[in-house]
Formats: sequence, structure tokens, C-alpha cells
Amino acid sequence: MQVDVLNTKGEKTGRSVELPDDIFNVEPNDHCIYLAVKQYLAAQRQGTHKTKTRAEVHGSSKKLHKQKGTGGSRKGNIRNPLYKGGGTINGPLPHGYAFKLNRKVKDLAKISALVYKARENKIVIVEDLKMDAPKTKDFSAILDTLRGDKWKTMLVVPEYDTNVYLSGRNLADNKTVVLSDMNTYDITHTQLLIFTESAAKMFNELEEEVAA
Repeated sequence: MQVDVLNTKGEKTGRSVELPDDIFNVEPNDHCIYLAVKQYLAAQRQGTHKTKTRAEVHGSSKKLHKQKGTGGSRKGNIRNPLYKGGGTINGPLPHGYAFKLNRKVKDLAKISALVYKARENKIVIVEDLKMDAPKTKDFSAILDTLRGDKWKTMLVVPEYDTNVYLSGRNLADNKTVVLSDMNTYDITHTQLLIFTESAAKMFNELEEEVAA
């Protein structure tokens, strides 16, 4: 799959990058995408929900009245869950929601998400960005040129670049990620994937890892 490389003005440079068919021409697996997105969202949950049991709420531990002879029901102390201000029965406790996915499932999910973007022509390759200093205005102008009518973008770079990252950090409609940190959730929740030329060429290395 050949994709033209554009410059920062959106013009063709005359170069192209070969995206391997072993990645971009496979049959996508929707269920793997679902599992990967579910795992990502589950890992974001803090799980700090907590209610107090009768052993933790304030109140006297004295028995309210004697067991027999009152004509009423048997009662323990004021912390009984049946009373206002008492403990909670079987309430939520802090716990994590994260769960494990096999590496091959996660890889297939990421590849499947990329396949869908490629089929929808939502992948753009731009020449490597070089910014002398963090300039959000200049960075935003480049994105506006490349994105067209698509407002939510993700820029994928081969390695961390401080100036590029800081230039796009304040843009709510763009996310800048390193290729190795790209995940299925980010791919599925963006309208346009913008790869720098160097990042796109690294797909050949990814192809070798998948084959292995």
C-alpha cells in the first residue's frame, strides 16, 4: 500500500511510503478491537468507591435493649444497617477494574483499527516535523492544512520531541503520541491519523515483529 508523503503545506513531495500489506491488508477483528478498548477504559477507572460497614460507622456499640421481654424485635446496636446512619450491607469496596489481554490479541486489535482507517482513507503521511521552539500557532496551522474537514486528529511521531509535543499539548482536538505508545482506543477515537515520514517507515519493523 503506497501512500504519498505531503509537506507541511499539504503538497505532495514526490516521495511515498510503502505500508506493508501484512498489516494494512489483513481482515480486521472487531471483537479484538472491542476487548482492547474495554481494557483501556477499564484501566482508567480509579475504583476508589467505598461505603462504611457497621464496624466503621460512628455510634455506640451498646445493645439498645435486652433481648427478651420487651415485646419488640431483637436489636443490636445503633450501627445496625437497618437504622439511619448505620453501616451499609454489601456496599462497594475499593478495587481495580484492570484486566489482562494477551499480547497477540492487543496487536491484532491495533492492526485491525489501522486497517479500518486505511480503508476509509483517514491516514496521512507528512514529512518529519522540525520545530525550533514550541509554537502552538504554527503547529495548529500545519494541522489545519492537513486535516481538511476532519477536526479530531492524532499525530504519530517516531520518538519524543519536546518542541513538537509542547506545540500541540494545548490543542484539544489533537493528540501527539510516539508510535510505540499508540493504542487501539486512540486510533478508533480519532478522525484522521497523521504519521510523520519516519514513523510510517517504522511499520516495516512492526511487520517483522508480527511475523515473528
